[in-house]
Amino acid sequence: MKSFTLMTSLLLCSLSWISVSGSESHNVGVRTGDEVTLLCSNLSTIKTQTDWFRVVNRTKPHCISSMYESDGEVSFCDGFQNGKFEMSSNVSTVFLKIKQVDLSDTGLYFCGFYIRTHTVISTATYLNVQGKTGREERDRMANIMCLILGGLTVLLTIFSIALAVKIRKLQTAVNEGEQPGENKVNPTISYRNYDLHYAAVRFQAKPKRNRRPASEREMEPHVVYAATR
Repeated sequence: MKSFTLMTSLLLCSLSWISVSGSESHNVGVRTGDEVTLLCSNLSTIKTQTDWFRVVNRTKPHCISSMYESDGEVSFCDGFQNGKFEMSSNVSTVFLKIKQVDLSDTGLYFCGFYIRTHTVISTATYLNVQGKTGREERDRMANIMCLILGGLTVLLTIFSIALAVKIRKLQTAVNEGEQPGENKVNPTISYRNYDLHYAAVRFQAKPKRNRRPASEREMEPHVVYAATR
């Protein structure tokens, strides 16, 4: 596998550009952060080694990944072992999935097959990664702000409702404490704890200077009631 990769790289370095007669080439445009799947036709009818390559700015090609057969294990070349790339294959097509593309992923992608001691280049695809436009970025920021403001509105609404319920409970408690009759003394308790005792006290009237007959000087009762506890 390494010998095939090295041979293909040297061949393409000498050409400095890919120009394969009869092969199909097309462009694919994506935005940064998107996911894209590139494909090329499987030119081999037998089990063989297949590799994905990338050429950037007409420089030397870089090996991305390699596999021996459609259900074989995929091995990734240096610099592409970060889980961003996925290679798969079936009988007719070889796929290369790229996740979360960025501007550095721009370049020409193609796959090569090692068939009967010859290197065969299949479909080439130019991937053009473009950054987000100003309008798209503004829309994205506006959506984020809407989500933040919506969350704050919900929190403020919940807080306001809870505060209103708390105030209502406090007001109800105050009103119940000021109801008439609550400070009145219970008659039952009053009479039981503070029974009043009445007694009659008689005082003899002081005789006047004009002496009256004894029959007239009878005791004149003066009653004063005093209450004792």
